[in-house]
Amino acid sequence: MIRVLFVCLGNICRSPLAEGIFQRLVEDAQLAEKVACDSAGVNSYHIGEKPDARMIRTARSNGIELNHRARAFKADDAETFDYILCMDEANLSMARSIAGDGVKEQQIQLIRNFDPDAPGADVPDPWYGDMDGFQECFTILDRSTRNFFEYMLKQHRL
Repeated sequence: MIRVLFVCLGNICRSPLAEGIFQRLVEDAQLAEKVACDSAGVNSYHIGEKPDARMIRTARSNGIELNHRARAFKADDAETFDYILCMDEANLSMARSIAGDGVKEQQIQLIRNFDPDAPGADVPDPWYGDMDGFQECFTILDRSTRNFFEYMLKQHRL
């Protein structure tokens, strides 16, 4: 089983959206028995909460359902997940710190390393913005997640 974890700050906007997009790709490719995904936040502000209502609306308007409940990133996630994809440099730094020694460079990285339009850039946090920011977030994560999915398929010959 290939396991993928998406990580943002509070696990109520960006990472649950990436998880939802990725889950749809897995289901469409009929790979649910070979690939699993989840999302988490590097802070514990929102544990147990549903995604932000604006993100739920944005996802739904793009054909994605978000059914996730926020959880915190834990050190043992580095042992459980093959890929840990972070939304920005701050999340990446915190996730690496939480994961501790032994985490591989390629195992934990930025999701936008897979974005041909802006490799290695941060995914802007839409939390303080308007609905346009949530749609921009969707566009970036849809593109980045699809490219990561194709990369993963090739890496694992699926």
